[in-house]
Amino acid sequence: MDYLDEENRFDVNEVSDIINNSIENTIGNQLYQQNMVNKWVNDVVDYCLKRLCQLAKPFKYMVICTILQKNGAGFHAASSCYWDNSTDRKCNVKWENESMYVIVTIFGLAF
Repeated sequence: MDYLDEENRFDVNEVSDIINNSIENTIGNQLYQQNMVNKWVNDVVDYCLKRLCQLAKPFKYMVICTILQKNGAGFHAASSCYWDNSTDRKCNVKWENESMYVIVTIFGLAF
């Protein structure tokens, strides 16, 4: 049953913009610095959660942020969810600059 009206749906484009803004405001054009990764991850996640809560939509959110140095190493990840396909969604953004990759995934679960 699809009970969310258009105004309250999880808008992947809107969430994608929030993620990109959080990364740009937190990291911007800085080079990878191992001692900054914990701060950057926390700041990106906090920014995303604050902005998502300001939307006042009926969702519980889970935000995952990964920062990797560009050094030629491989990275593989997988996730799986059991959810309601008519209301629940996810948004995944991969961002990069010359020295790092930032991967942010947000799950929005309707309540």
